[in-house]
Amino acid sequence: MDHFIQTILKIYKVEDEALQEMTTMLKRKSFRKGDFLVKAGEVSKSYYFLSSGLVKLFFDNGDKNFIMTFFKENSFCTELSSFNSEQPSKYILVATEPTELYYINKSDISLLCQRHHSIDSLFRKLNESASVRMMTRISEFLEYDAKNRYSNFMQHSSDLLQRISLGDLADYLGITQVSLSRIRGQK
Repeated sequence: MDHFIQTILKIYKVEDEALQEMTTMLKRKSFRKGDFLVKAGEVSKSYYFLSSGLVKLFFDNGDKNFIMTFFKENSFCTELSSFNSEQPSKYILVATEPTELYYINKSDISLLCQRHHSIDSLFRKLNESASVRMMTRISEFLEYDAKNRYSNFMQHSSDLLQRISLGDLADYLGITQVSLSRIRGQK
């Protein structure tokens, strides 16, 4: 719980009373590797804070997976488009290793936002940050080739290499494992 509070306070200065009320609404849950937080076709109804573990957000078109992003410990996650629109998700949120997290339901967030301006500001900042990350991710695909995307991953997320499969890395980069092996061999 300490990491949760510390992480929140780094994002936005939430008043003690609001923070205390929010922590009473948090629920804790454990996921095994392969467990779904959100399945395609479900509505994402919660915001999660990972205290340990790793989660990936991806799209499965039947032939190929496309991994949008990874979330690791001390980060917030949800399937944002479904969470905000309250429409069924096209994406999947799944634990890629044993994961411990706290979560809060959207209805509780709405209640907290009505009661506390700082909670409203916190979740606005979380949504803004997620939007910026997704736009950066889209720009990366439009502007860079696979080799540059791999270099970017190594520069910003190399700590994940020991935690994800090469198949997941290839799906994140939008290439085949053969192409990934070629790129890795050039280093």
